[in-house]
Amino acid sequence: MTYIDGMVAAVPKMNKEKFKAHAEAFDAAFIEWGALRVVECWEDDVPDGKQTDFRQAVKAKPDEQIVFSWIEWPDKATRNAGMEKMEQAMKSDPKMNMESNPMPFDGMRLIYGGFVPMITLNK
Repeated sequence: MTYIDGMVAAVPKMNKEKFKAHAEAFDAAFIEWGALRVVECWEDDVPDGKQTDFRQAVKAKPDEQIVFSWIEWPDKATRNAGMEKMEQAMKSDPKMNMESNPMPFDGMRLIYGGFVPMITLNK
């Protein structure tokens, strides 16, 4: 069964193109390292909640948009191997290094986790 890494981030509106370029470099690496699919979604219809919502979860500021992303892996072992390669690349590849190529958003407010699908419906 597949394994999913999910992420939510608040990205400054003015950094949309920077985010896209940054994500494309990292997403291509994930595919190279075994991911089946990577999806990056830019906020379109994200309502404010009464008790909690996406914006509150990442402490989004008024000038930020929500990005909802996921990586689909064939299994957790492939994901773990891919993430290990990412850690190595972040130390050796300048375009993957967070100091020379910082994320175009506040990574401290990024939320993420690994998930095992329970139900999958396809047409």
